[in-house]
Amino acid sequence: MSALPDRLLLQPFTRPVRGEVAPPGSKSLTNRALLLAALCPQPVTLTEALYSEDSLIMVEALRRLGFTIGENSGARTLRVSGPANGIRAERAELHVGLAGTAARFLTAFCAAAPRGVYRLDGTPRMRERPMRGVIEALRTLGADIRCPGIEGRLPIEVHARGLRGGAADIDASESSQFLSALLMVAPLASGPVELRTVGELRLPFVELTARLMEQFGQPPVARPSPDRFRVEAPRPYSLDRDCFPIEPDASAASYLLALPLVAGGELLLNGVAPTGRSLQGDIRFAEVLRECGLIVAGHPRGLVARWERRSVRRGVTQDFARFSDTFLTLAAISPLLTGPTRIAGIAHTRKQETDRVAGAAAELRKLGQHVVETEDALEIHPRPLTPGVEIETYGDHRFAMSFGILGCHDLHGDGRPWLAIRNPGCCAKTFPAFFDLLARLRAASH
Repeated sequence: MSALPDRLLLQPFTRPVRGEVAPPGSKSLTNRALLLAALCPQPVTLTEALYSEDSLIMVEALRRLGFTIGENSGARTLRVSGPANGIRAERAELHVGLAGTAARFLTAFCAAAPRGVYRLDGTPRMRERPMRGVIEALRTLGADIRCPGIEGRLPIEVHARGLRGGAADIDASESSQFLSALLMVAPLASGPVELRTVGELRLPFVELTARLMEQFGQPPVARPSPDRFRVEAPRPYSLDRDCFPIEPDASAASYLLALPLVAGGELLLNGVAPTGRSLQGDIRFAEVLRECGLIVAGHPRGLVARWERRSVRRGVTQDFARFSDTFLTLAAISPLLTGPTRIAGIAHTRKQETDRVAGAAAELRKLGQHVVETEDALEIHPRPLTPGVEIETYGDHRFAMSFGILGCHDLHGDGRPWLAIRNPGCCAKTFPAFFDLLARLRAASH
């Protein structure tokens, strides 16, 4: 992987894309599977695991908690082993960076330990991101969690004494990771746990968590009613094999699926399962691209995306509440679509790595687009693209990659670069080789 400059001038594709790619492993699955593997009595090897900032933050935190994790980045494996009774370290300082999964999951994991004092902190932006929902629910279940700064925000101190089980309300409207964190540690409680959700809940990642727990030996999470989740406890985790494969990341696949719509041509995404077979809700973005005019079809080795230059790229109206990590991909390529594009269900993304709604509106306006912004939606009316623009990424990997795909469009028709990305290296959070991969595809398409 080559080092990226502070400002990357994007080279357009002058010919239709051709070839095949393997998206990196799923961040959501890797970080969940790392935690669940740590709770298994035997060593577990994660294959096709994601090697990125977020996953390596989780790896380092687990090591500080007393687990052994062997890395083989070339083979994309992580081998997890540790004490059969859970966390060994009785004190640890855990730095979660800007990784929301690590922050929420590790808070719950540490709270479920029988003893120990654990301090969690992150970047200045992570200190602004919500934590209150998971903290308050854990306290209801018997956890001692202290906030030395702002209540409900990092940094926090967990004075572990185990979880007693019982019932708790959890407001997961700001992040479904709150509920996922509680579900994964619920089997460690001294008695059954029932969680009642308050406010709007985005289910796909919660469903992913529940299905993953089943694969690690737990019975299905019961749903006594749509807003209630019941987990039997205490019940140990186990895996009936020593390896667990990680699916390719559906969110990362969204950029590559969109590339033929921008550059023309055909691309095979190895290992990417279609809707209905993938654990990940973000694969539904493929259906959005079909509405835009892209042909997306199953293949024995994955998914094929194809677009012919004579076809029409259509603007669409879509609610992204169930797969919001992909909305920036559509927003970034919307100037190339015919007719307006309306993207709804995205208010909660204002509290992610940055305010993604406001950021998307600002960058699209710099590109000459007419954008109507509301709290929960963006409506983009295509206008001629303004060349010479530098896209601000706000330190957010999804801005870098989404607008990186737009920059593959041959605006001038002669291959001249017209779009630059600031801080492209922020894509290391989930897809470190993204721009190298684009360069290889561009070279292979000539």
